Amino acid sequence: MEIFLDSASITELEHVIKWGIIDGVTTNQKIFLKEKGVNFKDRILDICKIMGSKPVSVESNGITTDEIVNDARTYAKLASNVVPKVPMLADGSGLEAVSILSREKIPTNVTVMMNLNQLILATKAGATYVSLFYNRAKDSGEDPVKIIQEYVKWVSRNNLSTKLIAGSIRHIKDVEDIAAAGAHIITIPYDIMLQLPYHKKTEETIKEFDAAWNKFLATD
Repeated sequence: MEIFLDSASITELEHVIKWGIIDGVTTNQKIFLKEKGVNFKDRILDICKIMGSKPVSVESNGITTDEIVNDARTYAKLASNVVPKVPMLADGSGLEAVSILSREKIPTNVTVMMNLNQLILATKAGATYVSLFYNRAKDSGEDPVKIIQEYVKWVSRNNLSTKLIAGSIRHIKDVEDIAAAGAHIITIPYDIMLQLPYHKKTEETIKEFDAAWNKFLATD
């Protein structure tokens, strides 16, 4: 399973990328709202530079096919690793945009999806990535674990290369459940990422070992 950072903060990215676990970055309008005063284009370029060839998802603000396609074309020109995000819109305009962009060899991440039907449609339209909003789906009464499991099986049966990204992560337990369900990718907010290496018993055991070592040295 690949791990993405769900953030537009350079400080956050520079911190966790040192861990050697970050395979990509996802951003959206709400995430950028936290980065007050930054230039959108410059920030995307900075993130892309840090990530090298690894994907950086950038959200379109359009709601019509033409708006989405134009945004995506603009974003794709910023850097070779930009992946334009396309919303799953009820009138199908997002799907049409994905189909157009796919023919132009522009990768896409279809986002704001809550059920299996949406994931399948986005995949058929030519999406590179499909994003399931894990907890928002759960809030609406869906079973996101089952959705992940069924989608992964469907992709495998049909020999498709589209990857599922599980987002909308609120708890560290979500990470375990998503990994166990077989998601291709999980995108994790910085505050959740910081909690993942910690376990109370691990810390207690390290202190116990340190104390034993110091005692051993004292008897040498």
